[in-house]
Amino acid sequence: MRKIILISCVSKKLSHKASARHLYISPLFKKNLAYAQRLNPDAIFVLSAKFGLVDLDQEIEPYDLTLNTMSADQIKVWAVRVLTQLSERADLSQDHFVFLAIESEPPYVCEPYRIDAAAEERGYQLRDRAMQKQAQCIADGTWPGYSDGTTISSLTLPGWAFYD
Repeated sequence: MRKIILISCVSKKLSHKASARHLYISPLFKKNLAYAQRLNPDAIFVLSAKFGLVDLDQEIEPYDLTLNTMSADQIKVWAVRVLTQLSERADLSQDHFVFLAIESEPPYVCEPYRIDAAAEERGYQLRDRAMQKQAQCIADGTWPGYSDGTTISSLTLPGWAFYD
């Protein structure tokens, strides 16, 4: 069983491509990473809003995306992606996962958390439901949120365009 630490991405980044450990430059991220390293994990990953699960040495471009502005459905899709990526790099049934939560204001107090058994079971249920829905969409060729191609929707100008 390995100990794997998951830390969140932050908005403050370098302006050029870099490894994840260097791309995120906020004091918040630096403190979170230092705390994670003190726990002597077998692996540390960043939970990126754009790239999903990111290894600290993975080179990525800077981006401007946050889970805070995503819809619930977009977050579910992101979560399935992260779980898939995590399953490729870890043993989901054996490894021990630790999430670090850190305050967004100084002094940036950091606390480690592990998901309890009930939350973990619910996560598996939601994953299975999402995978079944995706399989059904692929089989039917229909996707929620898209019209059947026969409906004509109206477009209008934005409100500001009606004023001189």
